[in-house]
Amino acid sequence: MSTTASRRAVDRDILRLAVPALGALVAEPLFLLADTAMVGHLGATPLAGLGLASAILQTIIGLMVFLAYATTPAVARRLGTGDERGAVASGIDGVWLALGLGVVLAVVGWFAAPALVGAFGAATDVAAEASVYLTISMAGLPAMLVVFAATGLLRGLQDTRTPLWVAGIGFAANIALNYVFIYVAGWGIAGSAIGTVVAQWGMVAVYLVVIARHGARVGASPWPHHAGVLRGAASGGWLLLRTVSLRAALLLATWAATSLGSNELAAFQVAMTLYFTIGFALDALAIAAQALIGLGLGAGDVAAVRAVLRRCLQWGAASGAVLGALVVATAWVLPAVFTSSADVAALLPPALVVLGLSAPLGGVVFVLDGVLIGAGDARYLAWTGLVNLAVFVPLALWVVAVAPAGAAGPAWLMAAFALGYLAARAATLSWRARGTAWMVTGATA
Repeated sequence: MSTTASRRAVDRDILRLAVPALGALVAEPLFLLADTAMVGHLGATPLAGLGLASAILQTIIGLMVFLAYATTPAVARRLGTGDERGAVASGIDGVWLALGLGVVLAVVGWFAAPALVGAFGAATDVAAEASVYLTISMAGLPAMLVVFAATGLLRGLQDTRTPLWVAGIGFAANIALNYVFIYVAGWGIAGSAIGTVVAQWGMVAVYLVVIARHGARVGASPWPHHAGVLRGAASGGWLLLRTVSLRAALLLATWAATSLGSNELAAFQVAMTLYFTIGFALDALAIAAQALIGLGLGAGDVAAVRAVLRRCLQWGAASGAVLGALVVATAWVLPAVFTSSADVAALLPPALVVLGLSAPLGGVVFVLDGVLIGAGDARYLAWTGLVNLAVFVPLALWVVAVAPAGAAGPAWLMAAFALGYLAARAATLSWRARGTAWMVTGATA
């Protein structure tokens, strides 16, 4: 096969996985915006309660995303070896692990909800609304974690289309249910939580049917295997540590922005919203990399793995450059979309320019992260995550100490995060990717 034909084949594989993955990634924030709008019409207090409860829930769910990231490479590797039955069985183990963790977290969260809300020191009426939403939502936490693992299973089987359909239909049903329970039944914020829980378990039901069909097709048992669950827990533990370091960096950045002032915090939050929006697009390439790298290493095809790495990096840098150029070109227009405060809008353009300039670097980082997750190199990602955090800490503290005035404050903080922290991640990830230690072939890493 010619080099051009080989490149086109790799591109087809990447796009086949990345495009539906992007759709699934975008679906959730779009429908969450609609959900927020519905609760917002109940008044400021329920909306504030939703924001507080959502912050707690999103932290828990964000930390548990390792359930998808650990399952995808495990399934893809076995698929690459030709053991489709083992691939599906490995994914089923991941689903059982997710269910077990979800039940434990839900029970603990049910009793801890008032204390978790109270820790934020919100007004009594806001705290009451948040407690209602958070307590009810705990019933859907096991479902959300099972969805993570089931999505990882299907990604490992090189299927990102089914998760797209399940996400789209599930979140659309969530909006419809919330409307009925909030406005028709008159249950207020409790109706929003109940509608979300019902939609989450509905998504689980769909996934279980899909997984059961895969299991019946290849003869895989629907019951967990002790060794498989323990392997998933071990790999997931390292990925959890990696995710904790990422969350810590985000919290540190938010704390630093808070120290600069209220307007500076508002401006930085707008800039970080755009950062996450760009991240959604680039994460689709990372998901494709996870699935294809795991498949290639399972098959022992190192040449294919190198080809996927090279093309995903090229796609990531190019996509980041395009998105970054759009942000820079609209840096003086975008503030009016996100805020009506002239003071906050005036602080934004320099920070957005820095964000735009960092986007190609972000594309490289997201792809390399997906490549090493796909290779099952979780321990390296965990330890270097702590190293990267250690690099960012003095940068953030410097911004706090100097406290640059005006628009310089958010701009320097964005530079510390989107250039300094991402540069540290790029350095540690690139150093690993250049070598061969992560290229462990076979059914397990």
